[in-house]
Amino acid sequence: MTLLLLLALAAGGPEMSAIEPGALEERPPPAEASVLQPRVDAAAPGERIDVDPGEYPGDLVLDRPVTLVGHGRPRLLGSGKGSVVRVRASGVTVEGFDIDGRGGGSIDRDSSGIHVAASGFTARDCGITGALFGIYLRAADGARVDRCEIHGITGKEDGEKGSGIHIWNTRGFELTGNRVDLSRDGLYIQSSSGGRMRGNVVRHVRYGLHFMYSDDNVFEENVFEQSAAGAVLMYSRRLTLRRNQFLHNRGFASVGVLCQSCEDSIAEDNVLLDNARGLFLEGSRRNVFRRNLIADSDAAIVLFDSCAANRFEDNAFLGNLSPLTLVGRRTDTSFDGNFWSDNDWPDLDGDGWSDGEYVLSSLFDHLRGNLLAADLLVRSPSALALAAAERTFPVLEAVKAVDHRPLARLPDLSRLPVVRSEVRRPSLLGMTASLGLLAAGAGVLSRGRRR
Repeated sequence: MTLLLLLALAAGGPEMSAIEPGALEERPPPAEASVLQPRVDAAAPGERIDVDPGEYPGDLVLDRPVTLVGHGRPRLLGSGKGSVVRVRASGVTVEGFDIDGRGGGSIDRDSSGIHVAASGFTARDCGITGALFGIYLRAADGARVDRCEIHGITGKEDGEKGSGIHIWNTRGFELTGNRVDLSRDGLYIQSSSGGRMRGNVVRHVRYGLHFMYSDDNVFEENVFEQSAAGAVLMYSRRLTLRRNQFLHNRGFASVGVLCQSCEDSIAEDNVLLDNARGLFLEGSRRNVFRRNLIADSDAAIVLFDSCAANRFEDNAFLGNLSPLTLVGRRTDTSFDGNFWSDNDWPDLDGDGWSDGEYVLSSLFDHLRGNLLAADLLVRSPSALALAAAERTFPVLEAVKAVDHRPLARLPDLSRLPVVRSEVRRPSLLGMTASLGLLAAGAGVLSRGRRR
């Protein structure tokens, strides 16, 4: 059973598959319509509608290009029967509202706080609670969601609610500075290309970021933490992951970043800290991982032999219980030129490279990768003893993954984002400084030996 299925089972959500959109909600019956609807119906195309503080019950349809601006946080209180705001015209902007879905509607109809089925939409500075989906972008090219705060529904299983921000068949979208928690998935992107996600924070969901069949997307400086998985990236090409944080994603099947059948992507300057598994790669090819920090994980990397031509370089692996769990009998992934905190080789000539090769996998790691039950013993003394005994007296042949030129000192980590997690853990800065002092001490020792 692969980690994909285990993640779905452990999180209580549906199996991993593409999600087709539901039936499109149109105008509600008069009894469920918003008290603001007459103002919208009377507005000219391009008009700005200013809304004063207060509570406005009912569901609102925006079927002409208008800008709806709330002053003093007016509250749009939905009927509880469907989406609160339904955007059906291009060029609509909604700004400055609190929106309450009242826990109603239907997953089959994608009931949302804001449901968009038109291009050029902007949502800015909105708060959404009590909605099955927070914001749903359906074929909404050029949409932008900026500084919105979305809180999912409590008391429902993951399969009974939708994503915080759900994007389907949309090109050129932007998600900036949003905060999502308690939804099924934080950011769900399917069959959508050319998007940018920057500065979003997602916590306490199933998957912080969930990609399906979505190429040429960039996500930078986001935080994904305390979920079943920080990011699940599937069947996508040419993704760019830069300066993101994947923190404290722990559980039986949890992972910082999972790549299933991803190709030609780049992950650089990311922090993966305190995850059950840092990186999980299956069926993925020609991806580059560089200048990332992977620390304090049970397994830094889980790698299937269905992967090919991936490359790890200038990464720092600190304090992980195991550097690699290899599933299968072969690997052509390159690990040359990384720093490993448990690498015992000195740098006697002071050239910055260790004087010996670093072998990533032990016998226990090999058994663990090919026998799922061994994962239960990862922290046990017997696992450590087996690995030490095999290194001293090798009796079984395991597949070797080797860093032929391991770094003797930490690489430049100045591009990494500053970790500000709500979980109190040992300081990343302190960890990095400690490793730096150890590296400096090793350098002094090596110079003393050469004299």
